[in-house]
Amino acid sequence: MANSNVLLLNILHMILLWRLNFSEAQLVPAVFIFGDSIADVGNNNYLKNTIAKANFTPNGIDFPGMTPTGRFCNGKNIADFIAERAGLPSSPPYLSLVSRSGEINNATSFLTGANFASAAAGILNSTGTIFGEVIPLSTQIDYFATVSKELKQQLGPSAAQKFFAKSIIVIETGNNDVIFSALLPDPSGKNNTPQQLVDLVPAILEEQLRRLYDYGARKFVVMGASAVGCCPFLRAWDEGGECNEVLNSLSITYNEGVEPMLRKLKSEIKDMSYTYCDSYGVLQHLIQNAKLYGFEEIKAACCGQGNYRGKLTCFETSPHCSNRSDYLFWDPFHPTEAAQRILVDIIFDGPSKYTFPLSLRQLIAL
Repeated sequence: MANSNVLLLNILHMILLWRLNFSEAQLVPAVFIFGDSIADVGNNNYLKNTIAKANFTPNGIDFPGMTPTGRFCNGKNIADFIAERAGLPSSPPYLSLVSRSGEINNATSFLTGANFASAAAGILNSTGTIFGEVIPLSTQIDYFATVSKELKQQLGPSAAQKFFAKSIIVIETGNNDVIFSALLPDPSGKNNTPQQLVDLVPAILEEQLRRLYDYGARKFVVMGASAVGCCPFLRAWDEGGECNEVLNSLSITYNEGVEPMLRKLKSEIKDMSYTYCDSYGVLQHLIQNAKLYGFEEIKAACCGQGNYRGKLTCFETSPHCSNRSDYLFWDPFHPTEAAQRILVDIIFDGPSKYTFPLSLRQLIAL
């Protein structure tokens, strides 16, 4: 048994050495993804008590093999495209890599990263629980802590530290906190207004980023809340199909709290680096310049029901469009594969108007 453990440790060291001296095509050793349904690649498939799942057609109609994987999209999502641009395979859903009791099956599975994102989840632990079981950001980071501990044991603290320091940590969350704070009563029972709830969230996000740092993370990609008021679900309730400016103003409030928080964090933690993506500005840019990017339809969803196919979400029986690349939105809440690819292109290379103080490419190069 001792000899087999030594052999396994040697294999892990060899793999890690290869990861840390990767080819030109592979820009980082690993990508770890945290977030909600925009970035979920199938974690919610493993949750028994939730209705927030997309493991049915026509979801995945443009995914390789035309397979519904749990992605809330017609094809690949931002998690896939970020990994692709970094020269890596898509980070697998964390829950696919652990046993039912939560034990890690194989530590080498995490040497290219993992995806912890969970549909309907948010920064507040209460966000999304109306759909049943979800994995809030705090629990996603608990899972990352398990990965960090395992790799430190298997590889040794020094090698694991180098691995995590070179890896990219993507935080795509906040949208659900904005939406649920506006549409549902304060779950705490304190009767906070939507504005008050959203004001609380950046400080909680800061706590979680500090935890990630403590577990070894150094390079962060933080995405702001999008213009959620412009999704088909919110447009569907307006007679003219216009954006819901109440929701959009809450997104702006959230973002105005996150940006200074990140600057403050960087001033206090010198070896932390970050890229902030102005998701709100990017979506507005795509709406205002739709034809430039090949989009013919910006208000209606490709798959859904009701006004603008936005009132009911995408089900197996829902009508869906055949010209999916012409649509900005796949379903009432989520962009199409085409739109998500463009978003990642912007994150990766700028312009600095939407990604600052660094683009993702610049962050990787540090």
